[in-house]
Amino acid sequence: MERDVSAPKLRPKDAATLIIIDRTSKRSPKVLMGRRSMKHKFMPGVFVFPGGRTEPSDRLMSVAGALHPRAEEALIARVSKGSAGRARALALAAIRETFEETGLLLGTKDYGAPESVPAGSSWAAFQENGVFPDLEGLQFVARAITPPGRSRRFDTRFFAVDRTAVAQEVEGILGPDAELSELDWMTLERAKSLDLPLITEIILGELQARIEAGFLHQLPVPFFHFRKDRQIRETL
Repeated sequence: MERDVSAPKLRPKDAATLIIIDRTSKRSPKVLMGRRSMKHKFMPGVFVFPGGRTEPSDRLMSVAGALHPRAEEALIARVSKGSAGRARALALAAIRETFEETGLLLGTKDYGAPESVPAGSSWAAFQENGVFPDLEGLQFVARAITPPGRSRRFDTRFFAVDRTAVAQEVEGILGPDAELSELDWMTLERAKSLDLPLITEIILGELQARIEAGFLHQLPVPFFHFRKDRQIRETL
């Protein structure tokens, strides 16, 4: 995306993305990628991971399992007003956005349906289908802040989870008028050959290195941000 020098200095909005990984084949793990509808004004037709901004309901939704302590620690790091509640809301936003864009419900049916959900939110689908969102299997794998001068800016946290965390799929979510027009499971190499936002391509490389290192919670979390128009990569 070209930089708009006339754009105001926007404060990045909290956002979250979820990468679902199929590691059935250890040699060629696959990730779920979605293609944005061509009707979108923002990045039409490119391939992305499901995700979006946090919503107030994400702070209110109950869960079956908590975030790993290492993930919570990294989510709180380098954040003004960082808290366990904010970290939890980011993880839940990734799960909610994934459902809204793909129809996949991430969590568990072992405990029955949540007794209550935030009113007027898509969390109702979890209750209707007897799925409790579960944060225990999520890994926090990267953080990236959109460069200054963009018309939209996000402070995005990238989470990853194994495909086995999918409890159910709701049909009829995809389509030309939806957020995503298609979904596909693809190897990391194939994914990197697609029309991707630059940060998505970078995260795929980081993800591949993480998988090769054992896909462990304790691994460092890369943090991409800009300082004087230069991208900085640090670790959390």
